[in-house]
Amino acid sequence: MQLHDVWFVLIAVLWIGYFFLEGFDFGIGILTKLLARGRPEKRVLINTIGPVWDGNEVWLLTAGGATFAAFPEWYATLFSGFYLPLLIILLCLIVRGVAFEYRAKRPEERWQRNWEEAIFWTSLIPAVLWGVAFANIVRGVKIDAHKEYVGNFWDLLNPYSILGGLVTLTLFTFHGAVFAALKTLGDIRVRARKLALGLGLLTAVLALGFLIWTQAGKGDGKSLVAMIVAVVALVGAIGAIKVGREGWSFALSGITIAAAVAMLFLALFPNVMPSSLNPDWNLTVTNASSSHLTLKIMTWCAGIATPVVLLYQSWTYWVFRKRIGTKNIAPDPAH
Repeated sequence: MQLHDVWFVLIAVLWIGYFFLEGFDFGIGILTKLLARGRPEKRVLINTIGPVWDGNEVWLLTAGGATFAAFPEWYATLFSGFYLPLLIILLCLIVRGVAFEYRAKRPEERWQRNWEEAIFWTSLIPAVLWGVAFANIVRGVKIDAHKEYVGNFWDLLNPYSILGGLVTLTLFTFHGAVFAALKTLGDIRVRARKLALGLGLLTAVLALGFLIWTQAGKGDGKSLVAMIVAVVALVGAIGAIKVGREGWSFALSGITIAAAVAMLFLALFPNVMPSSLNPDWNLTVTNASSSHLTLKIMTWCAGIATPVVLLYQSWTYWVFRKRIGTKNIAPDPAH
């Protein structure tokens, strides 16, 4: 296996880690409106991810940086062609981070309500747009002989990509509902399990259609295996949450995300960004990669830094592993 193949796999792993972790982050943000009843329950949900949300976003920064360094042609074409949706995602992530930090800075109800509204929308919009973006990457976009995107924003909105956006929205919300059931106490935990069951069934319908469509158009034997794993894990997650096994359900919903993302990358390889105009103009792991020396240096750096990142993130989750409920929330000074 060549180094550019290794880095394709590593970038896929980074995106899997990001969607696994940020997936329930987005889900919790969406559930502040769908699940929470009153401000105390919203605070419970926000506090379940309060210690970890910013660490989860490290995976996105690393994935973007790795793409820039390992596959500069891919990075350039992707970020120029998908400029508007990626800019929207970036703005949402900025506002979302500010909302988490500033929401409790003042006691006024209107102040807190506005930031909670921001958390909801800046969780929902990226959850949709990431699915739209990755569906288009796999499907292929208008890339010319100069490796430049020559389409427009509306070309990115097609039935396949819209279905992809709905899948990531429902899958992340389901993942977040399972996480809420795993991390909370009392009535909100019961309602989170009930909501997760309904979301799981909706996700299963949408995801099955999207994965079959992907397999039929771009898949091979390896992607088929990943698809089967994703479907079986999703069914298992729904079954586990139905019988109240939140830990198993969360692990299986995470495996669903990992297998689904792996399937997309397996369907994509050896391309990194196919051209819908001419297959000879596809960006591949070969023609889009950096030099061998660059990849070699990156490999050494990743080998040293990655274990450190995994250790401190694992420690964070261990420290904040206990469930919380409304009884753990201090009285709201706004009332």
